[in-house]
Amino acid sequence: MDHFPRQRLHLHTDCVCVLTVYWCVLTVDKHQQSKDSVFFRDGKRRIDFVLSYVDDRDGERKQERRREYEANLQKAGLELETEDKSVSDDRKTYFVKIHAPWEVLATYADVLKIKVPFKENDIPVPQDIPMDWLFTPFRLPDHIMNPEPDYFTSPFNKGKIDFFLIDDKETFFPPSVRNRIVYYILARCPYHKTDREDKKGIKRLLNNGTYGSAFPLHDSRYWKPSRDSNSESERFNLYKHWAQFFSFFKEQPLNLIRKYYGEKIGIYFAWLGFYTEMLFFAAVVGLICFLYGLFTFDDNVWSKEICSEEIGGNIIMCPLCDKKCGYWKLNSTCNSSWQSHMFDNVGTVFFAIFMGIWVTLFLEFWKRRQARLEYEWDLVDFEEEQQQLQLRPEYETKCTSRRLNRVTQEMEPYLPVTSQCARTFLSGATVIFWISLIIACIIGVIAYRLAVYAAFASIMKDSPTNNIHMVGSLITPQLATSVTASCINFVIIMILNLMYERVAIWITDMEIPKTHLEYENKLTVKMFLFQFVNYYSSCFYVAFFKGKFVGHPGDYIYMFGWSKLRNEECDPGGCLIELTTQLVIVMSGKQVWGNVQEALVPRKARSHPESRYSRWEQDHDLQNFGHLGLFYEYLEMVIQFGFITLFVASFPLAPLLALLNNIIEVRVDAWKFTTQFRRPVASKAHSIGAWQEILNGVAVLSVVTNAFIVAFTSDMIPRLVYMYAYSNDLSMKGYINNSLSVFNISGFSEDNRYRDYRYPSGHEKEYSHTMQFWHILAAKLAFIIIMEHVAFMVKFFVAWMIPDVPSEVKARIKRERYLIQEYLDDCCCTPMIYPDISRHVVLSECL
Repeated sequence: MDHFPRQRLHLHTDCVCVLTVYWCVLTVDKHQQSKDSVFFRDGKRRIDFVLSYVDDRDGERKQERRREYEANLQKAGLELETEDKSVSDDRKTYFVKIHAPWEVLATYADVLKIKVPFKENDIPVPQDIPMDWLFTPFRLPDHIMNPEPDYFTSPFNKGKIDFFLIDDKETFFPPSVRNRIVYYILARCPYHKTDREDKKGIKRLLNNGTYGSAFPLHDSRYWKPSRDSNSESERFNLYKHWAQFFSFFKEQPLNLIRKYYGEKIGIYFAWLGFYTEMLFFAAVVGLICFLYGLFTFDDNVWSKEICSEEIGGNIIMCPLCDKKCGYWKLNSTCNSSWQSHMFDNVGTVFFAIFMGIWVTLFLEFWKRRQARLEYEWDLVDFEEEQQQLQLRPEYETKCTSRRLNRVTQEMEPYLPVTSQCARTFLSGATVIFWISLIIACIIGVIAYRLAVYAAFASIMKDSPTNNIHMVGSLITPQLATSVTASCINFVIIMILNLMYERVAIWITDMEIPKTHLEYENKLTVKMFLFQFVNYYSSCFYVAFFKGKFVGHPGDYIYMFGWSKLRNEECDPGGCLIELTTQLVIVMSGKQVWGNVQEALVPRKARSHPESRYSRWEQDHDLQNFGHLGLFYEYLEMVIQFGFITLFVASFPLAPLLALLNNIIEVRVDAWKFTTQFRRPVASKAHSIGAWQEILNGVAVLSVVTNAFIVAFTSDMIPRLVYMYAYSNDLSMKGYINNSLSVFNISGFSEDNRYRDYRYPSGHEKEYSHTMQFWHILAAKLAFIIIMEHVAFMVKFFVAWMIPDVPSEVKARIKRERYLIQEYLDDCCCTPMIYPDISRHVVLSECL
């Protein structure tokens, strides 16, 4: 039994159109039709979608599929017109142009609950903002920012057609709505019926090669407006005012983006633009904190002590590895100590607290911006449940079992529980395997760090006390090891990413999600979980594990307990500079690699003579924007968001790098959409989906990680404890000697030092931790508790103070609902009655 309910479409006698399929070979010269035409050959019916195919050796089976599929499209009410291969530029490709007449549009607009205008907005516009003229250079023309008047809207109801503001039926539904409706039909139209199942959907026909592509048309060339007065040339306006890099300081035409590409793509660019705006404030504060560290070199007493011949030159440190490493002087780390001060200072603490507040403000203000867009873009009553009703064609095809839906009382496909559990188990096991593979790679990199450090150390000269052991003039063995390990780790990250992307898509397909929303959410969780471990695990190691479990001379801790590789120690300047190095290499490398990939996109659309190159051929030669296109854009930005929040205490310039990257990213993405991609099928989304919860989770985790970085990775807390509890004059003089413990080795006239707080040899508590160690530990834990409580209190206070929905938006929503109820109660119009002349199948699970 067909699980789609069937209804009849009744057409009025005085507006009926003869449904025809054009299969004749064209003999008309293409010069006679504008190359930018988006209409059928009669110049009246708009092309809403295009299918293309090429005949091949398996032509008979595919031809039969196409014949039945197009006949069923005709039964659904669509009108078709075919361009023969003889008039195509390559002489091989056929193009099937599809037009949806008013009756089809009206029926499916009712099915999909598409909102349309019924009254002009009569709520007074807020007065101009004071000093508004200051923002004039950043503004775009009003007809670009607001391409449509402001209306109150209501879900379309075919039975109350006089309720809506319909001036012209041909232009009432914009092209983005038209192509969404047509794609809805294409995705559900059958092309082969058997006793067991109905094979249906354009996606299956694309996968098996029956059709080569399916896409809606751009309305013009991007570098020149259309000559046809009936074409809006919105693509040209987007390219001119949005996609050019020199417009980077201008606002984005979000309403035009939404009108042309649909709400889902519009929401992405709205979020990306808002995120970039908020990054400006974080970048300014981060730059100030960095400059503070740069200009307070002269106050850096502990670095002066390390670099001085009298103190650092006379302190002999214990070897950092067994056998190959020699003793070394403390002043050999002079440069790394100065470098560490730029990031490890009082400004670090302030910036960590500031970013905890910033991330809260960002998320709360985005909720308000999103609520405003939901109203302006008619998404207030749009709920994900509406999408839940729209099953994925793959789910309908692969789920052969049927059961009765208790709500609709109709048979629907379903996946048996046993199959669902087995697929979920296999999917989870695959994800765990790949995460384990990442951890194994990280362990390998750690082993590399230990082995390479020993190799660098073996290059040093034999004399332990008379030479400063350097690799080059500026790079210490620790820094050289950290840089090379970070580069190797970045290469591993990129290789694993390329491999896992295909695996994640495969296991998500294998799970057979029921709806598109469920598919995206499952893939989002898998990809983000993997990339979270992949990108951040090395930073977590340097921040929270390196130098924390090393033991002490005579009782060192080794990797896995049995290997000959001794656990890494931090530089006397601290591990923060190594975390900074790791973060800079991975974050910058990812951004540069991403921009290089986008810059290497093959440029198309100008390689043929314009006079012979039709609109559908131009778009056919562009790249397809897949259904996961936005997924990768979101993933890239959310990973970046993690870098600038989770570890920002170690690198205050991270928001500045992200800001510069995103300024380029917005325009590069805009350029790709307008020039390199076919026009995507418009789709609705009232939020950024599962990414919102991921951002919230990263925001909470960032408060914890930054508190721990300041407490355990930075040397800020030990310095403050020394200054206020152990220094005689509240200064940092003597801090270096105080932070080093003594280990007595026979044969040396002087004691050797190592970085820790332990009692010396001969003491009754020999080599156990001193009381100062416990004081510092207590101060670190107290700082973590205080910072987390302050950050979370501010978070909850800000969330309480800032309502998610602005008051004026609430007022407009109430006004709109009141008007709808009033009009529906008072409307005396009767439903249009169509004589039973032409009957069509309505493809819908929603009715």
